[in-house]
Amino acid sequence: MTTLLSILGILLALLITAVALYLVTARRYQSSSSVANSYDQWTEDGLLEFYWGEHIHLGHYGSPPRRKAFLQAKADFVHEMVRWGGLEQLPVGTTVLDVGCGIGGSSRILAQDYGFDVTGVTISPQQVQRAQQLTPSGLTATFKVDDAMALSFPDASFDVVWSVEAGPHMPDKDIFARELMRVLKPGGVLVVADWNQRDDRQKPLNFWEKPVMRQLLDQWSHPAFSSIEGFSERLAATGFVEGHVIAADWTAETLPSWLDSIWQGIARPSGLVRFGLSGLIKSTREIPTILLMRLAFGAGLCRFGMFRAVRAQSAEGQEAQARSFSQSTANATLP
Repeated sequence: MTTLLSILGILLALLITAVALYLVTARRYQSSSSVANSYDQWTEDGLLEFYWGEHIHLGHYGSPPRRKAFLQAKADFVHEMVRWGGLEQLPVGTTVLDVGCGIGGSSRILAQDYGFDVTGVTISPQQVQRAQQLTPSGLTATFKVDDAMALSFPDASFDVVWSVEAGPHMPDKDIFARELMRVLKPGGVLVVADWNQRDDRQKPLNFWEKPVMRQLLDQWSHPAFSSIEGFSERLAATGFVEGHVIAADWTAETLPSWLDSIWQGIARPSGLVRFGLSGLIKSTREIPTILLMRLAFGAGLCRFGMFRAVRAQSAEGQEAQARSFSQSTANATLP
């Protein structure tokens, strides 16, 4: 009995130590530099690419969801987003800005399968370098370091602006929305996919949801999540949108990604050989956050939002709406 109690005591102490280390080593958002540093580290060691592939975003498992290979689901997500946004109807040579392009997985599909002329931007120099390495010569996809909060491109530069799961890293969602719309040509299409929090104006976070959301923000360098409703309103408030913002909820279609990502570590044990003990520790460290993500999306605390908007054709109308943008958002508090 004494031996059993000693073993239980040791296990409990190890668990407490592991939880403490998880909390104190959080990658809290501090600035754009902290986001860049996090992605530089994830890219340099190759661990994230090994398990998540070239697409550092969730997969699409169909509606209703069905069993599918993890990496295939990620590639399928790009094609589903193209169709949902109506982009498959656009001609070869359409110019696309991929905001938060990661290591360029989506950009390469857009260039190779649809003939688009794609420019991918990310805050991480290491991601740009890796994206360039993975991109075949002759493919119309280029990459550069840029800040989505202050894009270096002139107004009305692109036919399409595309962004997948970049929004949670943006400290000011109003500026982010405005930059996305600003660089679109009149008549151009914005298509965004993002992680979102439930609209807490309608249903405030309860006692367990607040600490879960805090960890989802702190662990992966997120300053805040918007809501589907809130970000739709922010896009409309830029004054650049023609008609209405179209939004959809793809939580069900993407939900299997979370547990599937953990399964990769079991199904592909060659990673243990390739990355050794340090890789095992790094991988294991991410499991609690992934499980919290699965909990949050499964329980309705988080939602996977899709957004489509068209930039207005009328310059005069844009200017008038843009003037009202600063007035309408000066005192607004959107989730």
